Amino acid sequence: MSSPAVPTPRAAHGSPAPAQEYEQDAVEAIVPMMPIVLPMVGGVLMFLLAFIAVFIA
Repeated sequence: MSSPAVPTPRAAHGSPAPAQEYEQDAVEAIVPMMPIVLPMVGGVLMFLLAFIAVFIA
């Protein structure tokens, strides 16, 4: 069965539309920084793996 449509409140004529306020999700907050964060984390991970390999050998 399909869900019924949820009516949206309408602003009075001439008044600005109400802004939708919601909490920003942690994933949504980090997504714009991914081009910077991902290579840095990859570099740290490669360094740690190489350090472990040299330490064990």
